[in-house]
Amino acid sequence: MSPLLPPLDAHHPRSMADQVYDMLYERIINLTLPPGTKLSEAEVAAQLGVSRQPVRDAFYRLSQLGFIQIRPQRATTVAPISKDAIVRAYFIRSALEEATMRVAATNLKPVHLTALQDILVRQEDALRMADKTGFHALDDQFHHDICNYSGLGFGWAVIKENKGHMDRARYLSLSFGAPRALAEHHDILDALRAGDGDGAAAAVKRHLNHIDEIIDWLQTTQPEVF
Repeated sequence: MSPLLPPLDAHHPRSMADQVYDMLYERIINLTLPPGTKLSEAEVAAQLGVSRQPVRDAFYRLSQLGFIQIRPQRATTVAPISKDAIVRAYFIRSALEEATMRVAATNLKPVHLTALQDILVRQEDALRMADKTGFHALDDQFHHDICNYSGLGFGWAVIKENKGHMDRARYLSLSFGAPRALAEHHDILDALRAGDGDGAAAAVKRHLNHIDEIIDWLQTTQPEVF
């Protein structure tokens, strides 16, 4: 399997199965493990320095979410990007985040707005350094923190469980979409700072609504990922 995976920390508070899952999930989302990559329980276990059981558990969880394909007597592989899965993820995420913005507009305190502004400053740095991984992580943090500051952390948990299929497509689009995404984050924050719930909801809808454009672009430029 390529590329190599780093050994896990036996003293980490999360279980080994969770750590294996997190490691593989992140690499599937950022396309370090692209669609079609073969995965071997034995090889992953050896590279991560764990037994095969936590790897088997992580493989099962990833297969249930549609990220890997486990087929008896055949190689386990990273699943292709699914347009249907992206559309389902978009529907769930858009509905929950629009509702969240209306709550956030009345619940966020000045300290929260300052913290969100700091994330955008760091995103600007990541964009300037062409750090796609850092930019994507800060994108997640921005949306996550709005949910948490609004008292709606449970909403983000639902979004996170479903958004991975969107994330693979959005990550590939960062080569041209990152500046627009950052500008739209500023639009969201401006509306929240003004206490405009409807404006913030409209801004996040615009922000997420590029997914059809991204799918069309990928189908033209990288059809092999589907």
